[in-house]
Amino acid sequence: MVAIRSREQGADIAPDARAQLSGLIFALLLIDDQGHIAEANHAAEALLGTSANRLIGTRLIDRIGPLDPRVEARLGSSDDALVARDLVIRVGQGETRINLTASPLGGFPGWRVVTLSQIGHDDAAHSSDAEAILGAPAVLAHEIKNPLAAIRGAGQLVERKLPDADKKLARMITGEVDRIARLIDRMQQLGSTRTGPVDACNPHEAIRAAVATVRAASGNHAAFEIHEAFDPSLPPVLVNRDALEQVLINLISNARDAALGTGEAAFVTVQTRFVSGFAFSAVRHGRAVTLPIEITISDNGPGIDPALRDHVFEPFVSSKPSGQGLGLALVRKLMRDMGGNVSHERDARAGLTHFRLHLPQAQETT
Repeated sequence: MVAIRSREQGADIAPDARAQLSGLIFALLLIDDQGHIAEANHAAEALLGTSANRLIGTRLIDRIGPLDPRVEARLGSSDDALVARDLVIRVGQGETRINLTASPLGGFPGWRVVTLSQIGHDDAAHSSDAEAILGAPAVLAHEIKNPLAAIRGAGQLVERKLPDADKKLARMITGEVDRIARLIDRMQQLGSTRTGPVDACNPHEAIRAAVATVRAASGNHAAFEIHEAFDPSLPPVLVNRDALEQVLINLISNARDAALGTGEAAFVTVQTRFVSGFAFSAVRHGRAVTLPIEITISDNGPGIDPALRDHVFEPFVSSKPSGQGLGLALVRKLMRDMGGNVSHERDARAGLTHFRLHLPQAQETT
């Protein structure tokens, strides 16, 4: 009765079916009795990389196939329900892994609702677990740092009294203490809930500042190049400038390291564009938010180990021998705090790895 009274008073208006479908975080497609796409929500546009207008009227198999023959056969049988897990589908020039369901519609012979959900990319449940795990180090950091400071001080005192031949061991103690302290600092940053206020920001200024930082840290790498492919008409984005620069520094540095590991001419490309034709959708506070500004960092490195690709944004996952596995987890946290999204894909045909940032546009009134 409470809900009925509030509707009568105009306080709460239930969203219609179209609004509910637009707010889903997984792709939903309505397929007609000929196997053609009849409707597509925002998440489907984002996953398949094109607008609903271009999707409608095309065959589902042509958009995501070829698939496992058994799955294609079941999709061709319009009366069968289907649940398929860990499928590899073609998206543009790349590939991604999904879970797929197909549900027949009673009373509409041959019509089905198909859902596609990406595996491992920006998973909200994993994120919640990670944030819970990383909250504990943030609380304990003070208690850990105090004894570390004492150990470091003792190591420095011992170093002064040791003969030169043994000073190396004392310096190793202080060096390892400093490394642990830096790790705790990064874990604190990852566990923090304070990113800072957002405001209108020129994305190209943030990119160039991040590139300058990476170049300065890279030293003299003759075979390392950073290419810019900017859309000069791009409008401002609504972000925290410092957080966006930190995200870009992490991604460009990772791309540099991957490209340099090939032994060939290494390059990183930073591209910006306004994603016209479709709206990348992320759910924030129960509503769909369009994220039309795209920043892509690409490198010609060997790509991420396939065993790690679905977990790269999780804490303590790293393909680097000395990596701490916190950089990409921090990137995802900062992007979410700003209402944006980060994803990655491997274009095996072109030999490129892409990390894509999608950000909200700053309105003129911001």
